[in-house]
Formats: sequence, C-alpha cells, structure tokens
Amino acid sequence: MKPAAVSSTAPEEETDDRPLPPGWRSYTSPEGQRYYVNSYSKETTWRRPSLSAEAPQRLLARHQSSPYANGRHSSTKTSQPTEIADVALRKPTTNKQINCVTFPLPGEGPEQQLLKPNEWSYCDYFWADKKDPQGTTSVAGFEVLLQKQLKGKQMQKEMAEFIHERIKIEEEYAKNLSKLSLSPLALQEEGTLGEAWTQLKKSLHDEAEVHLKFSNKLHTEVEKPLLTFRGDNFKKDLKKYDHHIADLRKQLASRYAGVEKARKALADRQKDLEVKTQQLEIKLSNKTEEDIKKARRKSTQAGDDLMRCVDLYNQTQCKWFEEMVTTSMELEKLEVERIEWIQQHLRQYTTLRHETDMFNQSMVEPVDQLLQNVDPSKDRELWVKENKTSEVRPVDMDI
Repeated sequence: MKPAAVSSTAPEEETDDRPLPPGWRSYTSPEGQRYYVNSYSKETTWRRPSLSAEAPQRLLARHQSSPYANGRHSSTKTSQPTEIADVALRKPTTNKQINCVTFPLPGEGPEQQLLKPNEWSYCDYFWADKKDPQGTTSVAGFEVLLQKQLKGKQMQKEMAEFIHERIKIEEEYAKNLSKLSLSPLALQEEGTLGEAWTQLKKSLHDEAEVHLKFSNKLHTEVEKPLLTFRGDNFKKDLKKYDHHIADLRKQLASRYAGVEKARKALADRQKDLEVKTQQLEIKLSNKTEEDIKKARRKSTQAGDDLMRCVDLYNQTQCKWFEEMVTTSMELEKLEVERIEWIQQHLRQYTTLRHETDMFNQSMVEPVDQLLQNVDPSKDRELWVKENKTSEVRPVDMDI
C-alpha cells in the first residue's frame, strides 16, 4: 500500500480592486480563503480571473490536515482543489469509494509509500474490507486484526490445557512410581544382587519425588502464567477498540451519504439553471434576469454545500485513518508480547524437562554401578557363610 504525496501550494491573496469579468463572482471558503466561480461555465478557481482568463488556474479543495498525509494517506486528501461542476456531473477518475472509504484507482496518481517499509506491519495491510469465507458479507480489515488477537488468546488457553494434561500425567506417574517402590516383590533377594535390587526400588521412590516436583513447577512456572497472562479484561479492551473504530466507520458512512446528497442537489440546481437559461434565450417563458440570478445563486450555494460535505468527509476519514494506524500498531505490539511470553514459558518447560532427565540419570547411575558389580561367586560365598550347616562331608560306613 503506497498513499500519494501531497502538494502544499496555497491560494493567492485578494489584492486587485478591478471589477471581475462578466459571469464571475467571488466567495469565501469555510477556511476563510477567497475563490471565484463562473456562473456560465461552472469554472471555479483560487486565482482572480482577468478579462483574458480562459481556463481556471486551480481547482478547489481544503488543505490536508493528517500528519500521515505526505506520502502516506489517500490521494483524495490533497491541497489541489476540486472543480465543483466536474464533481457534480461525474464521478472522480482518480479514486473510488468502497464501503464509504476512498481509495485511489490502480495506476492513478503518485505511488503510495508504506508507513513501515520492510516490516509487514499491521498498519499497512488492513485498510480494505474482505469477503468472508462464504463470500456473502464483508469483514473490515480491523476486524481481521481483532480476530487474530482473539485466536491468539484461544491458542494460549489451549497451550495451558496441554501443559495441564502433562502435569496430570506426571502426577499419576509419580504416584505409581512411589507405589511401586514399596512393593514387597523380591524383597528377600540377598547378596550383591539384593543390594542392586534394593537400590533400584529406592530409585523409583526418588524418581517419583523428582516427577512430582517437576509437575509442581510446571503448574507454577508454565501453566499458571499462560492462564493468567491477559485475563478477562483483555476481551473487554478489544471490544473497546472494536466499538471505537466501528463508530468512526459509521461517522464516515454518514459523511459519505451527505456528500452524495449534496452532489445530487448540485446536479439538480445546475440542471434547473440550464433549463431556465435556455427558456429565457428562446423566449419560452417570462423568466426575468433576476430569476436567472437567483438560480445561479442556488447553484453556487449547492456547490459550496458540496465542498463543505466533502471537507467534513475528508476530516472524518482522516480521523479514522489516524486511529487505524495507532490502534493497529497497538494490536501488533500486543501480539509480539503474547508470542514472547509464550516463548519464554515454553523454554522454561524444556529447561525443567532437561533438569528432570538429569535427575533421573543421576538416580539410575548408582543402579548401573551396582549391577556392574554383581558377582555370582561372591553372592554364593556370602550366602554359604551365612547359611552353612557343616563343612564335614559324609564318608562311607565301615563293615
């Protein structure tokens, strides 16, 4: 998206006291600037016409007030004026209205520049509305950003549920390990093998403690932060954003309706003036010159009304534009915070997991060592010494 650059040329001051050429009248714009209207040709210009004036020097329009205008906003907001007659009789060829928002036509006007080039920022890519998946209704670009935030909140909740299930598995595992460590099975095994077996059972108890501690840390250091980050107030804040931008869009639609109404009124007044002028010229009615002047005044007033409506529309669109930029960048910041928060706590999950594996390894190592030292001959010796009944062997009986 690349909005048009804006010219800043100002209208000339009124310094000439000579009478205006026939058909020309001077007026004052809502901003207090003087302009001139030709009642016959419908030409409008900032520059005071002279007797040799042929075409208007400049078209009327208000100065751009948006701080984002230079190279960043819609090409409809320029300091170059808009000719009243052309606006009334035909649609502009340099822009189009979509859902009451004004956009430049493709290939028309200066190339628009992104607000944050090379950053793929929210503030550059969500100005137009889009069709929903069924193609039945339009979804505002800002609504797409809000849905992204809500989806992120849901994903965060599901991640917390995943960690919760992992905690339940760890707790159940720890419980079963502890129970198994107390089993009396093979309790009477003796010797070096008995020592290794006893150590193996003890390692289960120690491992159960490690996994129970792991589950507790998962709850306090991962699950709980994921659940409590941006609580219930987050959705309320998003609704405030939504309502604020939606209200501005409604105001814009109202201003647009006012422009269309004023445009039609001007066309009607011009048509009435043309009919009366033709009737006077061909003597079809008793219209006087005063009637013609009255019709011209009404036509000029209608042109002023149209300019005023266009100005109000542009002011409203400017405000909407600025709020869109500010709010979309705020939503972008919130999304970055969400991702970084989740990244931080999932990394904590992997750290705890590595620690658990490390502790498990340290508990298995003594078992490995004892198993390596198992000596069947030594076990036999120990058992014999403890349980022997006599070292005297029987001999044959004498006859």
